[in-house]
Amino acid sequence: MAAIELPTWAALAPALVLAVTALVLFLIDSIEPEPDTTSPVLLTAVGLVGALSALAFNVWYLLAGTGQSPAIELFGGQLMVDGMTLVLGTIVASVLALVVLGSYDYIRDEPHQAEYFSLLFLAATGMTLLGAVDSFATAFLALELSSLPSYALVAYLKDNRGSVEAGLKYFLIGALSSAIFAYGISLIYGATGSLQFDAVAAAVDPTALPGVLGVGIVMVTGGVAFKTASVPFHFWAPEAYEGAPTPISAFISSASKAAGFILAFRIFTTAFPIEAVATTIDWLVLFQALAVVTMVLGNFAAATQESVKRMLAYSSIGHAGYVLIALAALTPTANADLVLGAGMLHLLVYGFMNTGAFLFVGLAEYWDVGRTFEDYNGLATEAPVASVAMTIFLFSLAGLPVGAGFLSKYVLFGAAVGAGLWWLAAVGAIASALSLFYYARVVKALWIEEPSQDFEIDSYPLGLYVAIIVAAVVTVLLLPAFGFASEEAIAAAGALL
Repeated sequence: MAAIELPTWAALAPALVLAVTALVLFLIDSIEPEPDTTSPVLLTAVGLVGALSALAFNVWYLLAGTGQSPAIELFGGQLMVDGMTLVLGTIVASVLALVVLGSYDYIRDEPHQAEYFSLLFLAATGMTLLGAVDSFATAFLALELSSLPSYALVAYLKDNRGSVEAGLKYFLIGALSSAIFAYGISLIYGATGSLQFDAVAAAVDPTALPGVLGVGIVMVTGGVAFKTASVPFHFWAPEAYEGAPTPISAFISSASKAAGFILAFRIFTTAFPIEAVATTIDWLVLFQALAVVTMVLGNFAAATQESVKRMLAYSSIGHAGYVLIALAALTPTANADLVLGAGMLHLLVYGFMNTGAFLFVGLAEYWDVGRTFEDYNGLATEAPVASVAMTIFLFSLAGLPVGAGFLSKYVLFGAAVGAGLWWLAAVGAIASALSLFYYARVVKALWIEEPSQDFEIDSYPLGLYVAIIVAAVVTVLLLPAFGFASEEAIAAAGALL
């Protein structure tokens, strides 16, 4: 029990802090609509305070056991705060703080900075709420709250044709996926007469409208597959990540992916338990197929890229395939707590190492280094500290024991083997081995290759540097702290199940 008794609504404090921060940023913009030399500092400071405050609430509630046996229900059970909610809130707030810090330098000379930060916090609010939804109605609202600001953020660089094009493609595919998700919800409501997750599970009747329910489940799967950039709903990701401002690429590929997966965990374990819907549709087989094709396509596509940013985009698709194992391996013989907890652990570690890698690309863009692997040749001679951090990120993403990515993959693949899906773990291991090839290309370019150009580096942006270094330090420190993190993640999964 928490040491301090708080009102029930205070369980939503992390999301409320993010929403209030967005409103404060809107207020600052209304008072001082024209940016001056002090505006970037003020906006970044307000954003950091908001993100770190939300992070503090999430960590405090986790340590205090808030929402653990029983979960805290709000609004008639439409929202639920439990350990999984707080784990997602921790991931989103951590990534948000790094992105806010990195954005200080990246958009310092751009207009509409208050709107940029406001949209960022509105999207983060929606992502945080996705971890608390307990109804398809609130799930759809939270999904749209996280998605709509993201479309605008991708197209933020309005004078950049690539950014606008990426935002338009992201919006069009996002609108299609939202329509599919909404139609799937309507079919589920038609088959069960309810929208609340546990009521849907209780009302599932395999003999009544099995086709309608099965199609509804497939459509809902498509909706969350879009949010997580899983194959075949991944088409938007490379375009959006490459064209967006790089801090936004980091934010969407890390925080948004985590939110989509936590939503999927909650829907398929609470609304569609496999023992209730197996005769209608075996979604375990569906997710096993999705995991394989997402891992294989993401990693093979990444290996063929010449742009570092686009390589990271396809790499993020590959990592979506790894996390899909957490759903694919929920077989009757599996240790369900361990399987789901392993998925959340990988999302936590991935949030830091992937965000840091994208921010390093943002640093290279800040210096006008270029986008290809060859453009990075010899960059370590000018930025050795940042290059060490990038090496940590990439090798940890590949699963080498320089960061916690090694342990998170080990636990995830081990959970799959324990569930009897050794072949799925083998595919993941092979895909990870392939990823080492294209990650090592960047490391080789940074440290071994001779520079192909004369770097014109006249300043070292403080915000980007601090964000990159913090992400690298946390990626490494999560190795010794992995035991504590795994206990919290597995306990959160156990409370859900």
